[in-house]
Amino acid sequence: MSLPPPPPLVPTPDSALEQRGVDVIRGLAMDAPRAARSGHPGTAMALAPLAHVLFTRILRHDPSDPHWADRDRFVLSNGHASILLYSMLHLTGYGLTLDDLRDFRTWGSATPGHPELHHTAGVEVTTGPLGQGFANGVGMGIAERWLRDRFSPEVCDHHTYVVAGDGCLEEGISHEAASLAGHLRLGRLVYVYDDNHITIDGPTELSLNDNAAERFAAYGWAVDDIGDVANDLDALESALLRARADEDRPSLIILRSHIGYPAPSLTDSSKAHGDPFNDEETRRTKEILGLPVDEPFWVPEDVLAMYRSTIPRGQAMRAEWESRLDSWGGDRARFDAALSGRGMPGWEATLPTFSPADGPMATRKAIKVCLDATQDQLPGLMPGSADLTGNTGMALAGATAQSVEEPGGSLIHYGIREHAMGAVMTGMATHGGTIPVGGTFFVFSDYMRGAVRVAALSRAHVIYSWTHDSVGLGQDGPTHQPIEQLAAIRAMPGLRVIRPADANETAQAWRVAVDGDGPTALILTRQDLPVLEATAELAPEGVARGAYVLADPGDGPAQIVLLGTGSEVSLCLDAARLLTEAGTRVRVVSLPSWELFAEQGAAYRDVVLPPGIPVLSVEAATTFGWERYADDSLGIDHFGASAPGEVVMREFGFDPVNVAARATALLGRS
Repeated sequence: MSLPPPPPLVPTPDSALEQRGVDVIRGLAMDAPRAARSGHPGTAMALAPLAHVLFTRILRHDPSDPHWADRDRFVLSNGHASILLYSMLHLTGYGLTLDDLRDFRTWGSATPGHPELHHTAGVEVTTGPLGQGFANGVGMGIAERWLRDRFSPEVCDHHTYVVAGDGCLEEGISHEAASLAGHLRLGRLVYVYDDNHITIDGPTELSLNDNAAERFAAYGWAVDDIGDVANDLDALESALLRARADEDRPSLIILRSHIGYPAPSLTDSSKAHGDPFNDEETRRTKEILGLPVDEPFWVPEDVLAMYRSTIPRGQAMRAEWESRLDSWGGDRARFDAALSGRGMPGWEATLPTFSPADGPMATRKAIKVCLDATQDQLPGLMPGSADLTGNTGMALAGATAQSVEEPGGSLIHYGIREHAMGAVMTGMATHGGTIPVGGTFFVFSDYMRGAVRVAALSRAHVIYSWTHDSVGLGQDGPTHQPIEQLAAIRAMPGLRVIRPADANETAQAWRVAVDGDGPTALILTRQDLPVLEATAELAPEGVARGAYVLADPGDGPAQIVLLGTGSEVSLCLDAARLLTEAGTRVRVVSLPSWELFAEQGAAYRDVVLPPGIPVLSVEAATTFGWERYADDSLGIDHFGASAPGEVVMREFGFDPVNVAARATALLGRS
């Protein structure tokens, strides 16, 4: 089933009125950066006709309900042109006012320098870092196709439209994402490449002579090079309709535009890219456009009325979808849970519990047990990996791989494309309908850091399974052994980082990740770890609070605290036994998540780490940052070495005898 295209904005478009609307958009694109003394007018001016056609003739959207589940998605990947999107959101009635446009790029405004999800109604993803939006769109295409196949075209049947520029196509992430989209043949993706031949430094020919058409055709995309028609509304509409009709491949429309058009001195100039026009250039351009030169932010009533008629048109389309949803005979509870990115009520009851008798288990294996056990109660679960599916616990039992032949497949093979994987998952999460989980080795989180940062900014509900978390992975050596990565990702605001100590803590980390808002990073071991005696009882509350007391002396208050994370918690317990035999009273604390622990009140933190008692932190990673909790730190402030994992750990001092010696020395100094 494929729905018919939406009706035109007006039955017989008034070409003169439409052209005036385009010119008004260009006026706003000049006025807002002028008012802010900052911004990017040129691309917005060049693409004003495209934006007009998209928002009035193509997109299925309802400005009165920006979150309607079956709306078309629009992504402005070249987010520096944000004033173009803001102008359309004002004109078509998403709630932005002219005062919001006047406040462009000012403190507390609804119109920040680049579009931000959850900040401005009508913005689908946070864009600005070039190429991220390009890859987000691929994730949206995956989510739409998966929902359509899993549940029915009756409840999910829409397209994703992405506008991208030269910078997006130059960034490596777009190559990764385009290759994946072509491989999966995501036919509901329509991309417009704004080929304006201008970058900040000057003409693109300074650094770029790619043949984009041949490159994307090689990826398996349908390519339509429509040439220099950026001001031809009907030609733009025809190209978009052709692309939308192709159900078998993602589509790239190559549009030759002229940045800053029709500015008399700055058209096709790099100065039109990132600098507001001066007074004289603004006046001369407005004279060419027929706009009042002394009335900034001019929007005449007939133009506004034309654009606002988008609202009843969108409301009718949404009402038709709601009617179909109401009469749909599918499983509404599972569909709603998928859309919300949550589990079915009571899903936590399916979480596994482990005992020491089960034997040692790597936490990367424990996460697979958790996914397998809970998958039936998580309707939107879509794990995947960057060519490390079995290694990272993402090999979901019974799942088929997402493909052309299996559009409802829940397992995604991202290939060796870590950066695209991260951004694609963000697009899947912001689209809604899925819980994306992506795995790779922890050291390669560096390759996807840009996408992780955007996910944190966006509060996107994505989960990272980052495994092989320390020098304990062994003989692959320092290139694969993460040292500084833990400190680096802990420094990122909005990212929940959990490094579980055993299988039970892993299960509770999975619960926190699924139920929590925003992105979560699970930091998991390659090597087997013992299932600890008390975690089945203590981890459900302890992991959710970030840290908890795992062991305490039985004969009085503790004299010292051993504070561990992940694989080093069992090491702390072994060292505590040695210290106890020597007459020292020891508390062992597991601290799987700095972020969750920081959210607790000071009273709880003081209960776990009592003031006045010395603390030794033990973690097989850099000691950077541990001074916030520890008086001394056993860590690794250098790169690793190639040898069996247990040898590397021992040589770097991660054995019970050395931990006990470091604790004794700290206690002596204290």
